[in-house]
Amino acid sequence: MSTTARVIFSLLAVLLSFSAFAQNPKYDAETARRLGADQRGMRSYVLVVLKTGPNKIAAGKERDDMFAGHFANMTRLATEGKLAAAGPFDGIDGWRGLFIFAVKDIEEAKQLTATDPVIIKGEMIAEYHKWYGSAAMMDVGRIHETLSEK
Repeated sequence: MSTTARVIFSLLAVLLSFSAFAQNPKYDAETARRLGADQRGMRSYVLVVLKTGPNKIAAGKERDDMFAGHFANMTRLATEGKLAAAGPFDGIDGWRGLFIFAVKDIEEAKQLTATDPVIIKGEMIAEYHKWYGSAAMMDVGRIHETLSEK
């Protein structure tokens, strides 16, 4: 075999070895499609940081009803496939909670956030950030349902 042929053969072997690593053997096209994943397994979200607002609602029925509505609203948005994850913060520096919305732009996240009673009443205000993260976030709610005893 000539030197040129050996070089070409070696280059082809290297290229073929790289292509073997290019395809993920665990790739699940159906799950990727269902979760809205791009070729990297990622998707666009909007992260909403909920902070203490100007109107502290006093303990009592109005506050209880507001938070019942807050949880019902989150459940509705999750059921609609718009809310990928949510949860509280420790309250330090006024940080109260977060929403991770499976939407492409901040305007749609603002419209969804505006439906929440804690925002409507002014108990909390929202700060918005685009976020590019794993499409697996879309299955958090489904998996969570299997973990909660109540």
